Amino acid sequence: MAEEQEKEQTAPAEAGESGDGEASTLRQTLAERENRLKELEATLESRVGDIERRDAELTKLREGLATGATKYRLLLLSGSPEVPEEMVKGDTVEEVEASFAAATQMVERVKKGIEVRQRNERVPAGAPPRSPADLSAMSAQEKIAYGLARRDVGDGR
Repeated sequence: MAEEQEKEQTAPAEAGESGDGEASTLRQTLAERENRLKELEATLESRVGDIERRDAELTKLREGLATGATKYRLLLLSGSPEVPEEMVKGDTVEEVEASFAAATQMVERVKKGIEVRQRNERVPAGAPPRSPADLSAMSAQEKIAYGLARRDVGDGR
């Protein structure tokens, strides 16, 4: 029985030593994980800073692109006054070019339509040829007045 008592007394001591070892291991693991967490937080902050800088750069580039597209649009329109400004739109150079091409095609179609209409509706230049006055609708008195007026014009009076 004395042996059993000794075993019982040594068992809790060994368990305590084992518990200290486990606690130590857990503390070490916890410390490693805290260090890793700090590293990851630092990396995250760095990445967030990179993203914010890139967002600022992207905003600046977009503003520059919009300004360039606007200047390009004005340049195209100044060289083609027949193209209506309202028809040329876009936030990028490509969009401006596409809408300008469409507007130019529209202007060309309208011009061709007008030319075809003008060809079909030929009107001689100048005044129409003179025809003698229609005397059939005039009374005798009007005919006499008309004849006297023409005679006076012909004599130079």
